[in-house]
Amino acid sequence: MKAKRRVVTAGTSAPTPRRTPTVRKLKSAFVPVASRPRASGPAVAAAAPEEADARSTSVDLTVDLGRGLVLPNPILVASGTFGYGIEYGDVVDVDRLGGICCKGTTLRPRIGNPTPRVTETPGGMLNSIGLQNPGVDAVVEKYAGTWAGWRVPVIVNVAGESVGDYVEVVKRLDGVPGIAGIELNISCPNVGRGGLQFAIDADAAAGVTAAVRRATDLPLLVKLSPNVADVRPIARAIADAGADALTAVNTLSGIAVGPGRDRPLLGNIYGGLSGPAIKPVALRIVYEVCQVVRIPVVAIGGVTELADVLDFLAVGAVAVQVGTAIFADPTLPVRLVDELAATCRDRGLAGYRPLIGTALPNKAAAPSSKGVEYRP
Repeated sequence: MKAKRRVVTAGTSAPTPRRTPTVRKLKSAFVPVASRPRASGPAVAAAAPEEADARSTSVDLTVDLGRGLVLPNPILVASGTFGYGIEYGDVVDVDRLGGICCKGTTLRPRIGNPTPRVTETPGGMLNSIGLQNPGVDAVVEKYAGTWAGWRVPVIVNVAGESVGDYVEVVKRLDGVPGIAGIELNISCPNVGRGGLQFAIDADAAAGVTAAVRRATDLPLLVKLSPNVADVRPIARAIADAGADALTAVNTLSGIAVGPGRDRPLLGNIYGGLSGPAIKPVALRIVYEVCQVVRIPVVAIGGVTELADVLDFLAVGAVAVQVGTAIFADPTLPVRLVDELAATCRDRGLAGYRPLIGTALPNKAAAPSSKGVEYRP
C-alpha cells in the first residue's frame, strides 16, 4: 500500500559543492537499478510488483522474532534511514518489506543537534542528528493510523535519558493499533548515572530492558552498541532481562575535521559512523553474540547487496536491517527480498533458514577482545 503523500526529509539533501561524495563510489550500493547484477535464476527485478511478490512468497522467508512478531521476510529497514515509512511511499511498496524500524522516538519533542549534522566518509557517513523527533504523542497521532493499514510490521525505535523515559514512552505505545513492536535504542546517556550510556554497561542495559519488559507485552528488541570491548556480557544481560530479540549494531562513534582543520566538522563534534565501512565490525559482533544468546539476532551494518545479507545469516543473524544504502537507493531492500528468494530456489531450498549459522563454530570461540592483534 502506498502512502497518500510524500514527505522529503532533510537527511537526503545533496552534499555541499566543496565536498566530494566519496560514498557514492561504492559500486555495490550505488550502481543504477537497471544495470545492477541480479541473483542467478529468474529475472525477479524485472517482474511486475504482483509477480515479484508471488515469486518471493513461493519460498518461506518468514521470521519469528518472538512474542507473536512474525515478519514476512528477513529484510527490514533501519531506524533513522526510512523516516516513518510514508516518506518513501511513492518509490517503494512498503508492504513488501519484512519490517520498518521507524525514526527514534522520545518522550518529549527534540529539535536535535546543532548543524552540520551529516558528512560523507570513505565507505560510509557520519551523522549527528540528535534524535530530532516530534515526541511520542505526536508520532502516535500522526503515523499510527497509517501503519495500522499496512501489512508490514512497524517497530518503533525508542530512546530516552532515563529508565523512566523509556518506560513512559513504551506505555504510551502499548496497545496502539499499527505498532507491532519496540526497538530500544540504549546508546543514550543515562542521566541517572552521570551520562554513562546504557549500552556500554551490562547492569544498566539489563535494568532498562527489565523495566520496559514489565511495562509492555509488545515484542521487545534491544539495539546493541559496538563501542565496547566485549559485547557478550551485555548481550547476555539483556537477554536474561526479558528481551525477545537483539539488533546489532548501532553506529560507531567517530569525528570528522572541518575544512580549515581548526575544529571538528560536526556541530555536536561526535557522530555515528555507518555504511559499508562498519560491516566487518558488525559482522564480528553478530558472530560473537549469536554464540552466547538463544534469542534471535537482527544484524545491521553496511548491507549494500545480497552477499552482505548472506554473510550476516552465515554468522547467525535471522534477519538484517538495511540502513545507509537506502539514502542512495531506496529500492534496495525490496530487491534484496527477491534476490534472497531466488537464491533459495536456485539452491533447492524451501526456505532461507538453512543459510543461518553456517559459519558459526561448534562451541563458543574466544572473543576478539582476547588480544586479537597479538594472537599467534
